[in-house]
Order: sequence, then structure tokens, then C-alpha cells
Amino acid sequence: MNKIFLIIQREYLTRVKKKSFIIMTFLGPLLFAGSFAAIIWVSMKGGDTKKIEVLDESGLFVNKFTEQGNLVFEYITTDIEQAKKELPEGDTYGILYIPKINLEKPEGIVFFSEGNPSLDITSTISKTLKSEVEEIKLTRSGIDRETLANLKTNITINTINLTETGEEESNAAIASAVGYVSAFLIYMFIFLYGTQIMRGVVEEKTNRIVEVIISSVKPFQLMAGKIIGIALVGLTQFLLWVILTFTISFAVVTFFQKDISAESAMMENMGNRQMADAVGESDQAEPESFQKIMEAVNTINFPLILGCFMFYFIGGYFLYGSLFAAIGSAVDSDADTQQFMFPIVIPLVFAIASLAVVLRDPDGSFAFWTSIIPFTSPVVMMMRVPFGVSTWELLLSMACLTGGFIFTTWIAGRIYRIGILIHGTKINYKVLGKWIFMKN
Repeated sequence: MNKIFLIIQREYLTRVKKKSFIIMTFLGPLLFAGSFAAIIWVSMKGGDTKKIEVLDESGLFVNKFTEQGNLVFEYITTDIEQAKKELPEGDTYGILYIPKINLEKPEGIVFFSEGNPSLDITSTISKTLKSEVEEIKLTRSGIDRETLANLKTNITINTINLTETGEEESNAAIASAVGYVSAFLIYMFIFLYGTQIMRGVVEEKTNRIVEVIISSVKPFQLMAGKIIGIALVGLTQFLLWVILTFTISFAVVTFFQKDISAESAMMENMGNRQMADAVGESDQAEPESFQKIMEAVNTINFPLILGCFMFYFIGGYFLYGSLFAAIGSAVDSDADTQQFMFPIVIPLVFAIASLAVVLRDPDGSFAFWTSIIPFTSPVVMMMRVPFGVSTWELLLSMACLTGGFIFTTWIAGRIYRIGILIHGTKINYKVLGKWIFMKN
């Protein structure tokens, strides 16, 4: 056991002290927060101003197109053919041509431009046209828009889970978000650190370092120490990423909050009453919405989710990590690993791809079996846990995963003890099968 601990210590300290580990540990959260800040900045700044000429032969949309974001509209009375000829010569982005149309079936509206317009431009124009046509129809039918708006009713359904301890509130949106993030993190870290194990074994085997190490420890001890050591590296980096990401993201939001508040104050000073009323309504609704979100978050059993995350992270990592170690011991270079990786990664890819099906029916038979089978349970069960899983299902899944990684570790150990010392031999699945059942 002391030898395994020394290997764990060596693997952990060697990787933690690497410049690449230190750089990625701090660069990862910075890149995430930087991309987050860039999105906010671009959304606040907007794009380049684009002038669009409107030729309205119907006369139904006079002065209905006003400046919206980076779009500026200018009405013209020129002939459409002449306007199209002048388009490349001026600073106009495009021409919106509205012929005389039938309101019951509005057709023939065309947008001319030199390039392909963005979806944002076409949707903005479509919304304005749609809104005005509806307004005209309502006016002609004698229905007031305010009356129509009052007829629309939003209904909120509160969901309550009936449990053995009583009634508990639930929220499907929050549960889906927590489940998906947890499942994706496990999927990502199994891939990331599993391949690190494989490459580390290949490197040591290629450099003949392992032949020196094997003289002092058993192959299984070396494999176990390498897997556990890299697992601790992954947990360390994950915890640091979580702490740094939350800290930097909070700082970014706080920084941009000042600009948002200044922009709101400017709108009020401009005397735009309609906009000020809208802002006022949103300010009144914001505390209530925030309170509802916090109440929904509080319905999630985070201690259970955190405990399950740690178990499935470690269990899934050991299950796949041992197989990655076996692959690394059986080949002589990274190029040779591809033929053996495909069967191993297929269950992982299938698990992450099936989350949409699980999300539609978290208690269905498909979700149940994929959360029990060890090769898919680390990802799928984390999607189900926030929705509430029976204790017996959770215990059965954990027991199967424990048995699964014990079995794969045994298989990997059988391959590792022979493959780690084999050089220059072409390996296939038949050879691996012989190694597994070969007597000591």
C-alpha cells in the first residue's frame, strides 16, 4: 500500500507542478469569464449602423418603421428599378419594397441587398410588418388591442412532489439545468483525464521508464497509483476552476452592472415615458422574479447532488480510466490507440447524446436502464438525480457502478501486466483476449 501511495504522490506532484497545469488552471476561468464579458459588451454595443430604404407603394406602413437598434429606416418615393440601380453606389444597406398588398394574404414584399441579410434584420422587419398588419385588421374588425391583450392570460403551474417526508416544491427548469451541467462535467473530465492516463502510460512505455519502475513495484500497483494520482489532479483543477470562475464572473457582472444602471438613468433623463414605464415595471418585477428563482433553487437537494457527483465522478473515472490505462499499455504510440478507443468512448458519447431523451422522461424505462448500466450511469444518473430518484434505484446504480469499475480494473490489470513490457508487437483484440485469460 505504501508503494501505491508513493506512485500517487509522484503522479500528483509531477502534474500539479507542470507549467501547463498552472497555466490552464488560471487561464480556463479567465477565458470563460472573458468570453462572458465579450458577449455582454457586444450585446450592449450593438453592430454597425445599417440604413434601409423603405419604398411603400401600399401606403399602409407610412412612418411605421423607426430606428431599431443599429437599423435606420428612410422612406423613399423613387421607382424601385431606379432604387436598385443606385443601391451599390450609396451607403444604403438594403431596400424594403412593399407593393400594394392584400391584408388577408400579404405577398410580394421583397428586401433587396448586395449581400445576404442577417436573420436579425429579416426578423426585425417581419415583426414590424406583422404587428402593423394585425393592428389594421383589429381596427377594421372593431377590436381594441388593449382588449385583446387583456384576453391573454399567463398561467403558472406550481409542481409539488409527494414524498415520504411530506410535500416538496420542485422546478423542472432548475432541475434540468443542474442535471445537465453535472452530467456534462463528468463526461468532460472522464475524457480529459482518461486520455491523460493513456498518454502517460504510452510515454513511459516508449521511454522505457516503466521498465525501471516495474523492478520495484507490481504492474497493478503502478496502474492503480497512476489512476488515483491523476484523479486527484482532476479534482484539484476542477475545484480551482469552480472557485476562480465564480469569483471572476461575479466581478465581470458587477463591472457591467454600472454601465447598465447608467444606461437606465440616461433613458429616464431623456424623458421617454414609455421606456421609463417599462423599466419601472421590470424593476418591480425583478425582485419578485429573483425571489422565485431563489425559491426554485432552494428546492434542489444540493448535498445529495454534490455527494452523487463525487461518487459518479470517481466511479466513472476509475471505470474508464482503467480501460484507458490498458489501451496505453498495449500500444507503442498515440497513433495506435485509435483502434482501441472507439469501443470505449461509444458508451460515453451515447450517454451524453441520450440526455435529451432522458430529460423528456426522467422516470422512463430508457432513463432507468441507462442510469443502471455502469458504462452510461455516471452521466445519465446525474441527469436524473435533480428530478428525484428512488433510494433503491440510486443504491442499485451505485452498486452496479462499483462492480463495474472493479471488473474493468481487473481486466485492465490483466492487460497492463503484460502489455506494459511488450514492444514492437502488433496488438489486436484477439491478443488482448489471450492476455486477459493468461495464467500468471
